Amino acid sequence: MSKIKKIIANTRSDQELLEGIRLGDNAAIAYVYKSCYPSVSHMIINSRGNEDEAKDIFQEAILVLYDKVTHQQFELSSKLSTFLYAVCRRLWLKQLGKKGGAIHLDDHENLDIPDLEEDIVNHAEQELKFEHMHVALAGLGEPCATILKDFYIANKSMQDICDKLGYTNTDNAKNQKYKCLQRLKRLFFEQHQKNG
Repeated sequence: MSKIKKIIANTRSDQELLEGIRLGDNAAIAYVYKSCYPSVSHMIINSRGNEDEAKDIFQEAILVLYDKVTHQQFELSSKLSTFLYAVCRRLWLKQLGKKGGAIHLDDHENLDIPDLEEDIVNHAEQELKFEHMHVALAGLGEPCATILKDFYIANKSMQDICDKLGYTNTDNAKNQKYKCLQRLKRLFFEQHQKNG
């Protein structure tokens, strides 16, 4: 059994989606866009790209998937979202290479290079860590959840957080943020060890 199959097992819904894509079912394709596109968009925008480039890359990845599903014996060995993310990452690296004059990947066949499997494994491991972090954050309670989300996700200043939550000064808010972060780390590692 490959390393990928040990990390993640195929799900029936992914198989149904693949069959829908093979048959050109618009509902299946729309579902794939809705569920898989946000992480790809985030990756590309945070890697010197923009929303239009993210849409183009995702569309190209869907075409790669469609080609594999309709013209080859294709067996999905990861979650569909993980596979598409890895393909999009390869396509984006190819595009960045063209922009910067670095190494070029000439066509879709080059997406089958061994590193794609490693990308899928790495992304699957990251997804698992994000799931553990989400569970830890949900168990954190208030005001910690608000402080950490506002600071790390919404990029709010300590002064904004201080004003919002009624702390007397930013030093008090910073101390509370530090305590919350320590608690989140503890919850995350407990969650990680429990489900690791």
